[in-house]
Parts: sequence; C-alpha cells; structure tokens
Amino acid sequence: MQDYPSQSFPSTKREALPGSPHAAPGTGLLFLREEELRAAQDTLFFALRDITAAPDAILAELGYGRAHHRCIHWVARRPGLKVGELLAILGITKQSLTRVLGPLIDGGYVAQVPGQQDRRQRLLTLTEKGQALERRLYESQRERLVVAYREAGGPAVEGFKRVLRGLMHQQGRDYVDGLEHRGQKAPRSGS
Repeated sequence: MQDYPSQSFPSTKREALPGSPHAAPGTGLLFLREEELRAAQDTLFFALRDITAAPDAILAELGYGRAHHRCIHWVARRPGLKVGELLAILGITKQSLTRVLGPLIDGGYVAQVPGQQDRRQRLLTLTEKGQALERRLYESQRERLVVAYREAGGPAVEGFKRVLRGLMHQQGRDYVDGLEHRGQKAPRSGS
C-alpha cells in the first residue's frame, strides 16, 4: 500500500475542502472531542467489516480476496481503463497489481488489450464472466446501502458523502469528481 503524508484534521472550524464542488454548509464552529473521533473510528471499522462480508464470501469461493474486488470494481467503472491508471487508483505497486490482475485475466474475468494509439498501453475491460461476477458483488452490497441510505434520509446521506470525501486524499476526490462530471455509471448487465 502507498504511504500518505500525515494530515492534520481541522477540529475547531468547519471548512470547505479546497477546490470542492461540495462546499461545506455554514461557517459555524464544529467541536470534536477525542471520544467522538474514536467512536467514528469504531463505527467505520464495523461498517467496513459488514459491507465487505458478503462480497468477501463470494470471492473466497473463487479463491480471490478484497484486492481482486477493488480491481474488478474499477475496471467495471471504467471499461478500457489503462493499467497505469488502475495502479494510481489502487495506490499499489506493479508487482502487487500483477499478483491480483494475473489471476483475474487467467480466470477469464478481465481482458487486457493493447491501446489503439499506443500499443504499449494495456487497456482493461471485464469479460462477460467478469461482468457477471461484478454484478453479483455489487448486488451483495446494494441492498445494505439502500437500507442504510433510506434509514438515514437525504440530508444525512449528503453529510455522509461529505465525510467520506473529507477522508479522501485529493487524488481520490479528483477521480470521483471526474466520474461525476462525466456522468459515469457502472455498466449494467442483464438490465
């Protein structure tokens, strides 16, 4: 995994993220106690554990893990994704990506073709088999997300998105903004 520089969290003032189209509402003070931050950390732990449990079980049946899921997710979100771009998104080394991508290609889930303008580029897409697996993984998480979003309500969902965005480094924010700007949607199979 890539190491990121430590960043200080502004704990006394609510600020908009630099260059964010999602500016923070209001200019009031936000006081965060240590215990509130610990509780957020605890909540994130259980939320991540529970949202990944179902896809982890599906992947384990195939001999795969979460790294494979991340790879499948991003190739599904961006068919024709360049290997170098996937490396940047995942923040891993070429060697680590090879260990993840190789079995997915060998297993018939991901296809790799040379670029049309630059034959040295390797462009990634999901095969039909890969699309079916990605859909199964997505569906295993979809209902949990729908229930949570409905339970929280619109304003809370917007606040949640702001918090997640605040947890991301600029590279992630830029990438998500690019997906939103292009209106990029996950490909639908069988719909």
